[in-house]
Amino acid sequence: MTRATTIACAVLLALVMAAAGFFGGIAWENHRAEENSHEPNAVDIGFAQDMSVHHDQAILIANTVNADVAPEVKGLADRIAATQAAEAATMRGWLDWFGLPPTSDRPMAWMHPGDHDHEQTTVDDDEPPMPGLASTDELARLSDARGAAAEVLFLQLMVRHHRGGIEMATAAQNSDTASAPTRRLALAMITEQGDEVGQMTLLLRARGATA
Repeated sequence: MTRATTIACAVLLALVMAAAGFFGGIAWENHRAEENSHEPNAVDIGFAQDMSVHHDQAILIANTVNADVAPEVKGLADRIAATQAAEAATMRGWLDWFGLPPTSDRPMAWMHPGDHDHEQTTVDDDEPPMPGLASTDELARLSDARGAAAEVLFLQLMVRHHRGGIEMATAAQNSDTASAPTRRLALAMITEQGDEVGQMTLLLRARGATA
């Protein structure tokens, strides 16, 4: 092969690679535009807002349990905090993309359409605004608890919290109006938190306690 032919082949290969990169970039941008073109509805928005707040408390519970608990309990708490922090960041990033507020002034209204009692719910009500939330007193007890007592209380609070989260995620996943991304995220949460409830139930049983 002559030097001129070699140069010509190299130029042709460079052009082909450049074209592939250019059109691949267009395809990727089109994919991103398609993913972000969905206009959110009440279920999408409410689920992202309320589940983000719900996740915030799971992170708080996980970070409140004392460090002297058994390694398997502390490890589970750390994994829950990391997972739910990532999910909350995803949901808040999505809300920010659409210019929506990170929280709702009517918690759970998306889950109970037409229920005016839920539309008037505030954080000062006797009942928690979302299922499974721990009270301030329960969080204070967890902060003060040590050893086996801390392990049992943490596991009980987190099982209840997860069950509340699963209830919310199930409502979103079964919604006829929720978008496909919302339903996929909700299903992932149901699976993930369901598995963790099973693990925590076994840990409670090993300590002679129940959820």
